[in-house]
Amino acid sequence: MASRDQAGSLVASAGRIGMVASVTINLAALGLYLRGRFLGNREKKAVAALTSTGKPRVTPDSLVNLDHGDPTMFEEFWRGAMGEQATLVIPGWQTMSYFSNLSGLCWFLEPGLEREVRRLHRLVGNAATEGYHVLVGTGSMQLFQAALYALCSPAPVGSDGPVSVVSPAPYYSSYPSVTDFLNSGLYRWAGDANTFDGDNYIELVCSPNNPDGGIRESILKSESGKGKAIHDLAYYWPQYTPITGMLAHDIMLFTVSKSTGHAGTRIGWALVKDREVAQRMSKYIELNTIGVSKDSQLRAAKIIAAVVDSYERQPSAATGDASLLFHFALRQMTRRWKALRAAVAASGIFSLPDEVAGFCTFTKDTMTANPPFAWLRCEKEGVEDLEGFLREHKIITRSGTKFGADRKVVRISMVDTDEAFNVFIDRLATMQ
Repeated sequence: MASRDQAGSLVASAGRIGMVASVTINLAALGLYLRGRFLGNREKKAVAALTSTGKPRVTPDSLVNLDHGDPTMFEEFWRGAMGEQATLVIPGWQTMSYFSNLSGLCWFLEPGLEREVRRLHRLVGNAATEGYHVLVGTGSMQLFQAALYALCSPAPVGSDGPVSVVSPAPYYSSYPSVTDFLNSGLYRWAGDANTFDGDNYIELVCSPNNPDGGIRESILKSESGKGKAIHDLAYYWPQYTPITGMLAHDIMLFTVSKSTGHAGTRIGWALVKDREVAQRMSKYIELNTIGVSKDSQLRAAKIIAAVVDSYERQPSAATGDASLLFHFALRQMTRRWKALRAAVAASGIFSLPDEVAGFCTFTKDTMTANPPFAWLRCEKEGVEDLEGFLREHKIITRSGTKFGADRKVVRISMVDTDEAFNVFIDRLATMQ
């Protein structure tokens, strides 16, 4: 057995070793910090390339792809203003179980995500959550499919065939393909709601509408009560449109990709009033993917919490509103729409939908809508295929034919990177 003096010597030695190790680690950390602090421009660009969206840099000669609504515009905010506030570390032992909340209707929904979703809607005031069930999905498209299944299943006795799924044109281009992808005997795509004649339907109400930004309500009325509606509210956030009221529809779909810009996290949520419908939607997701990634849910909860916390802290005069997500995004969207309208005016061969303004209950001010997509039409004689015409100028867009419209109109993403958007604006303004 070691003597007391020997034990003391061992402790002292261990302390010296620990101190040396600590100093070594701190010096190493300081070296890394200083290296990062004084990186040359070449190294800084290399680091940025490794940690950015993975999309190639856009130059004045690049092909500019504005076909997808990839919300990379938000990266500037999360890199700069928020710093580490939304950073999440998940230990290796965490999130190993399939289950999140066995006592809840949606057993794979992380309680933290549900809590933050409800906080977010209370903050913005865009949708009611009291009396609603919250469901989580791998993006809002999975929830859309779950809602179709829930509203059509089980098929009623004596049913006269699949339920017709419709939406007023121009409608979101993915609605037809997603609806018919599984060749379900329960429902089928039936096209433009404006020309639909029937009483057994599901109307898809996208508001603000993708692609043209219009504010929509259900246009069909069901005499028998068979007709149902799904409200896709992915863009009902104050950076895109005035928040004019707290909506309370039966099924409302949202997603982090359009609210905070985190498309790659692949998290959407639904607010569902009817318990049986919510249960069937949850069952669909259970059978489809055995729940939803808990890691993604935890990240989404952290991100949403950072957004709400920044507003609840009431920024000081010194910091201003730099850390307020919706204020940042609103400034960006306002600037971009002004630039686009100026470019359209300079060119003289294009047109856009009229501006829409209204009082926003969130900003407490009258504001102009800034849709996430531009619905651009060509007025030049001889140009019948605007998608092809713009491609000749190295701009990739999505043709109006995908949305139930004609070829002289295209949808253009307004939420891509600054460099891509600026190159697009420069080219558009010079087209004659």
